[in-house]
Amino acid sequence: MDPRELYRRWIDELWNGSVEVAGELVAPDFVGHWPDRDVHGPAELAAIIDETHGMLDVLTFVVEVGPLVDGDLLAGRWRGRGAQDGNPVTFVGNDLLRVADGRVVEYWVASLPLP
Repeated sequence: MDPRELYRRWIDELWNGSVEVAGELVAPDFVGHWPDRDVHGPAELAAIIDETHGMLDVLTFVVEVGPLVDGDLLAGRWRGRGAQDGNPVTFVGNDLLRVADGRVVEYWVASLPLP
């Protein structure tokens, strides 16, 4: 899969809640690096996405910048929007992904914490 298409699906499908595509988009040995933990494999990634969606009502993500592609690396900036206790919530983050054979094998995220 083209890296730009992979990142589009990463945000538009996977992070917008279609966690069933995790096995298509990430490698079985995927490692995701969050500031407080590492996540391993498609199932753990799907669980953290479900956990994130559970924090807010009607959570959506859009790509704001990118993706930028350099060899096996992708970078992009996104914005998340949802509601918490009836109040609108917006937060942003930056992704760095390493790709091999058309799938994400490693991921680093830098994002503002949810309020």
